[in-house]
Amino acid sequence: MITKLLLIVFALAAIVFWQSAYKVDETELVLVTQFGSIQATETTPGLKFKTPFVQQVNSLDKRVLRVDVQPAGFPDIDSQFLEIDAYARYQIRPTPEGIRNFRESLLTETGARDKISQIVIAALRAEVGGRQREDIIGGRIKVNEDGTRQVTAILAADGSSTREELTRLVTTSVQAQADAQGFGIDVLDVRIKRADFPDSIVESVYTRMRSEREVQAERLRAEGEEQFLTKTADVDRQVENVAASADETGNRLRGDGEAEAIRILAEALEADADLFAFRRSLEAYATILGEQSTVVLSANSPLFQFLQTPDGAGE
Repeated sequence: MITKLLLIVFALAAIVFWQSAYKVDETELVLVTQFGSIQATETTPGLKFKTPFVQQVNSLDKRVLRVDVQPAGFPDIDSQFLEIDAYARYQIRPTPEGIRNFRESLLTETGARDKISQIVIAALRAEVGGRQREDIIGGRIKVNEDGTRQVTAILAADGSSTREELTRLVTTSVQAQADAQGFGIDVLDVRIKRADFPDSIVESVYTRMRSEREVQAERLRAEGEEQFLTKTADVDRQVENVAASADETGNRLRGDGEAEAIRILAEALEADADLFAFRRSLEAYATILGEQSTVVLSANSPLFQFLQTPDGAGE
């Protein structure tokens, strides 16, 4: 009988201990509630105790949590819609006050996900609505002279990209809203995963981009044609100048040669006039007297003076 009583006592004690003891993991924040009212919070790991049967243990994740915001369309300053896909990272403050505020305002991580998403969307809409498309994307496409494309970053005043500045401002705005509503969380950052045109206007955007590229191509072709004509005209002018200079030099050299020939001829005539006359007569014989040539001239013609006597003096 005593043994059975002891067993019952031990069983009841085990049940009470099982109901009163609980373990807090290193990745958990725990709050103890009694009939929905918060009685205690635990932020350090270890074995803890509560009132059995009437108090409940509620665990929250102590690690960094992520909220994926539903992609939505946001108009920029030019009323051009961009499809933005973003996410936010937050952490429950590991303090009794932070745990209480999270429990009272958001209840669970699911509730936190919904409310934080709404705040992020509102903050993104406010910031995106006052910016250019290039600032939201964080860069613009530059077409190089060789036709290749290069994405150049657009920098803010502090040296960071405009995309980073945008996310930083959104993060600050979301944190301010969370503090104002007493969420008990620290918003670590808000990041944009993707910013693109909605599918409904992609084709029109591509058409406009093609038109812009065609206009640019026509302009480049016109500039190239202008440069070609300019360089061709310059080359033609240089060719004409070189040809004129060559003609001038050739004419001058020919004139100098003819003058030199005349001078040499004059000197030869002055040195031996009879020899010159003899050679000119021989050249005339070779030209006008062929094998079957018949020439009727007077015997006293100067042409035959060297045929009659070698010295050309005649009889």
